[in-house]
Amino acid sequence: MTSKTASTEKGAIRRGTNLPRMGDFNESVILDAIRRRGRGGLSRVELAQATGLSAQTVSNITRRLLDQGLARESGKHNTGSGKPRTLLEIVPTSRYAVGVHLDPAVITCVLVDLLGKVVAQRSRRTPSGGDTDGTVADMAASVSGIVAESGIDDGRILGLGIAAPGPIDVTAGWVVEPPELHGWGRYPLRDRLSEATGFPALLDKDVTAAVVAERWAGAGTDSRNLLFFYLGTGSGMGLVVDDTVLRGVSGNAGEVGGLGAACSTRTLVEEAIALGVLGGEYTVLDPADAQSGLERLGQLAAEGDAQADGIIERLGLRVGRGVCAAATLLDVDSIVFGGPAWHVLGERLLATIEPMVARSPFVRAAHPTTVASTVLGENVAAVGAASLVLDQALSAQPRSLLLG
Repeated sequence: MTSKTASTEKGAIRRGTNLPRMGDFNESVILDAIRRRGRGGLSRVELAQATGLSAQTVSNITRRLLDQGLARESGKHNTGSGKPRTLLEIVPTSRYAVGVHLDPAVITCVLVDLLGKVVAQRSRRTPSGGDTDGTVADMAASVSGIVAESGIDDGRILGLGIAAPGPIDVTAGWVVEPPELHGWGRYPLRDRLSEATGFPALLDKDVTAAVVAERWAGAGTDSRNLLFFYLGTGSGMGLVVDDTVLRGVSGNAGEVGGLGAACSTRTLVEEAIALGVLGGEYTVLDPADAQSGLERLGQLAAEGDAQADGIIERLGLRVGRGVCAAATLLDVDSIVFGGPAWHVLGERLLATIEPMVARSPFVRAAHPTTVASTVLGENVAAVGAASLVLDQALSAQPRSLLLG
């Protein structure tokens, strides 16, 4: 047998289940069920019914969660017959995660609790000039600062998540010549920031982090098939299909240029200047410069400037066509929009995009599709970076059952 044949045959074989890992998986299933229920909690009987696990397994797992401080008893529920059932809920302050979003315009650092609620945050303009090590030192100082100010013991922090614009090398933990981040080249961001902070770190694309945030604590918590459109310095899509985040073979899924929906704040402001809507004082020399022009463009549109409104309308049409195509291809039931630029223009853009989804002959053909703006604010990618850590540590991951 040649090596090529062996490789081909090996690649076609399904990987098996490693049964010793089943206990951790079931514990994550129970924890996830309690978390998704939110306030009110679930009883052990309801957990057994919802998860299909035996009453004894549920009892053993919930005892461990109580001992670890991850869950607590929150009251009684009277079913009308028999003794009242004890309800269980998540303890939000039992664990925390840190998230850092490296955007060409701004670096945002957040600390979130177990339910994804932001308890501390810092933001600063992204330095220009390509001093990568200096920038990482500043990022590490921000991480240390918000942790120290929170008074939370390091032992309760699960780790550090990093969201960055693509391309990335997710295996090596490198950013790879990201557009608008001049001078970064190929840089080992994950390991450098981990070393500087002392926390284990994860690196993912910002659009992927954003959809993980929505799945963990935002508008997508009840959806197993979700599309998140991110509009910041650049644009992209985060994707969830059948409760699985799609990352692609290299971790770089989500580019939207082929759908005609790519956009940057720089090009939007430059179009406005070229048409005379904005003056030359709004010229973008650095990605962070685009924010003031973007805000002025939105203000002019709101005041009835037809040219300003036309620029935003044309962007909405491009994004709407791309989103409808992707929603149809993936058969999603939820579309969520967010990001720093969306925070500025979202209300106007949604007025164009939502009717396009409603009129699409494909998107609503077999089921309703909800369209919404994120409830997590303009820092959704930073919250997503922290949610990467929570998701890896505490969610039920079917791939964890596979032989490694």
